[in-house]
Amino acid sequence: MNRRGFIRGAAGAGLALGAGLPSLCGRLAALGAVPNLSRVEARYYAKLPDREIECRLCPRLCRLGDKERGYCGVRENIDGTYYTLVYGKACSLNYDPIEKKPFFHVLPGTSALSMATAGCNVNCRFCQNWEISQARPEQIDHFDLLPEAAAARAAETGCSSIAYTYTEPTVFFEYMYDTAVRAKRKGVRNVVVTGGHINQEPLADLLAVVDAVKVDLKGFTQEFYKEYVRGELKPVLEAIRAVAKSKAWLEIVYLVIPTLNDRMDLIREMARWVKNEAGAHVPVHFSRFLPMYLVKNLPPTPVSTLEAARRTALEEGLRFVYVGNVPGHEGESTFCPGCGNVAIRRFGYRIEAVRLKKGTCEKCGTPIPGIWA
Repeated sequence: MNRRGFIRGAAGAGLALGAGLPSLCGRLAALGAVPNLSRVEARYYAKLPDREIECRLCPRLCRLGDKERGYCGVRENIDGTYYTLVYGKACSLNYDPIEKKPFFHVLPGTSALSMATAGCNVNCRFCQNWEISQARPEQIDHFDLLPEAAAARAAETGCSSIAYTYTEPTVFFEYMYDTAVRAKRKGVRNVVVTGGHINQEPLADLLAVVDAVKVDLKGFTQEFYKEYVRGELKPVLEAIRAVAKSKAWLEIVYLVIPTLNDRMDLIREMARWVKNEAGAHVPVHFSRFLPMYLVKNLPPTPVSTLEAARRTALEEGLRFVYVGNVPGHEGESTFCPGCGNVAIRRFGYRIEAVRLKKGTCEKCGTPIPGIWA
């Protein structure tokens, strides 16, 4: 999709680029400055005649003329060469508990250096980070943080991992990949929080350098993806399959939105699919929706709905099913599928007890899969 097609699509969805954000023109006029964007050649694209290119990073396959940007707004064709504008341009950097991502089977109780740039390749109407994910890089503050510096900061501050998160890491692929390579050399693990809207070739390359991937499975019908995500379900399912077959650890989050994707028959179908295509051991988190961004007319998800979803997934044979965004709920804790003992007790992002011995339940010895060291 080219820039004109994106603008038409955004208008049709009732979206405005940069809605609620400072005016780009106004800010630049006030600062008297030119945006400090990167110009690093992008990967995964094909050069076409007449200085056109086709981006092959994600399923949109944006075909762009000179001076046009991809749907994500952070990759631009300049005279027939495709560039990423956000390489080393972090707009968010925080120290988070790994449980916040959420990863429940990855180094419990440790901190992750969480980083992001502007941009996303979908437009979720319920996005919680829309101020940065739906912005172009000129519209938000960012700072220089090259891959070597990011890796060094994680190591120096005692972070066990770097999390590529908040926005969609696919759109800053080159930055993420190079940072992951450098972090790995320093003994820091790499975890990715993604919507899974990525093509198979770049995903395979990424899986060779990261340790864990959490995929946000936003619904289980193409109709939901089309109307509320402006994306495609099929490539997300393909991404889940690919991660499950790789050496990287996989977890899945399903945000349960009242009346939109909370039908128990679909949740049962989804749980059955995860078991058959990814494995019964894959953790699935059913998270509570809170009204925000463009979906403010719906109430928060009833806890009873989350409990029903968890119960349904367990009935279908998934072994590790969680309730998210309900601090103190028993569904936050990890239960041994062998004896039912609490292997990891959580309260929100806090770890209260870990009863594992070399990755097995200390009571009965049943293996609890994950990354524990």
